[in-house]
Amino acid sequence: MKYFVAAIALIALTGSAQAADPDILWKFVHDKCVPGQMQSQDPKPCVEVSLAGGVAVLKDINGIAQHLLIPTAKNTGMDDPAVLVPATPNYFAAAWKARHFMDGKLGKTLPRDAISLAINSVSGRTQNQLHIHIDCVRADVRAVLHGQTADHWASVKMPGGNSYKVRQIVGADLDAVNPFLLLAQEQPDAVADYAHHTLVAVGAVLPDGREGFYLLDDHADLAKLDRASGEELQDHGCEVAK
Repeated sequence: MKYFVAAIALIALTGSAQAADPDILWKFVHDKCVPGQMQSQDPKPCVEVSLAGGVAVLKDINGIAQHLLIPTAKNTGMDDPAVLVPATPNYFAAAWKARHFMDGKLGKTLPRDAISLAINSVSGRTQNQLHIHIDCVRADVRAVLHGQTADHWASVKMPGGNSYKVRQIVGADLDAVNPFLLLAQEQPDAVADYAHHTLVAVGAVLPDGREGFYLLDDHADLAKLDRASGEELQDHGCEVAK
């Protein structure tokens, strides 16, 4: 019965129900997933809790394969000073490792350039607990990114109209690169209004054949209806998997 109740509650993760309770993700992780893992090694409704790593993974009811990487410590998101503290866990690295949960839902192993990780800005989110969306990248976004070679931030217009700053990162994973810190180091002016930035990492095979990522940043501009919601670059229907 308790899992039935949890499943019903999970519906609150989307739509107006989600907006009505901006703390539902925190309640799931703090009140259910972590205690379950600690007491009986059962993280439900999460699919995984790493107490040592300080993260939980939750299947989002929105989308075929979308999962959320959520800290087990209270952290509101891009507006939280903790994201720029070097001792804070590298949540993007943990999210990339959690992509195998997508494969399990899809019944196949996705190529790295089909997978994206996104955190929305404070103006583009509905939850007050940091969460990184792990899901497929939109096919049209994938096409725009293909062949990008800049190892510095360059402006690129994305399908839909919003412009993002994009740079490539070399590496099979994100263990050695924390996108939160990299953005602050390379765009120090962003720190003053970090809350209104979004970050997206898209897996890539770079033009020279090396494994890597495209890291994208956008800043909210409400006058242009740009909420800096990097999730807009994702496809929750996961067409690239078909």
